[in-house]
Amino acid sequence: MVEEKRPVKRTTIILDEEERKYIDKLIREGKEPGIKPLISKMLDVYRSMMIYDWRYPGEYYCGISRIAFVNVEFISVLLEYIPREKWWEVGRRVGEVLRVSLIASLNLKADDREKWPDIFKRLRVQGFGDFFIRDKYLIVKAPFIESYEIWGGLLEGLLGVRLDSKTSVAPFVFEIVEG
Repeated sequence: MVEEKRPVKRTTIILDEEERKYIDKLIREGKEPGIKPLISKMLDVYRSMMIYDWRYPGEYYCGISRIAFVNVEFISVLLEYIPREKWWEVGRRVGEVLRVSLIASLNLKADDREKWPDIFKRLRVQGFGDFFIRDKYLIVKAPFIESYEIWGGLLEGLLGVRLDSKTSVAPFVFEIVEG
């Protein structure tokens, strides 16, 4: 059976003058390659962040989880009041909460290693950092929290594995400890 090609649908969008100037400025400054890639990126963010569930302005949800945009300094101040020896434990608890949210909202089971790339993409979209798997190592680049203890605990709680930290500065490298 030969599949029929559907014709490409064209859409006209009428933009306010200020919106068009802003888009043209992004393109001129090289921040965006063109209108089509910009709109595609916007739609990807809209879908992946579940913006259709947001009660704009100010009440944002991603599945069952309320999302708040906070700056890194805010998180750093909170961490200052938690003894450093508890950071791994705090991270583990955060990971457990993330695990529940991911399964309830996106049906992503974090203990299924085949789903880890999808989970890491989700964390990247939400601004946590860049996550990679290399053999028996998990790598966290550009983390929004500069604490290997928080990340080690978070990844343990989220993924249901035991980790051994190999670095104390970013990029963080964790060995997955079997057994």
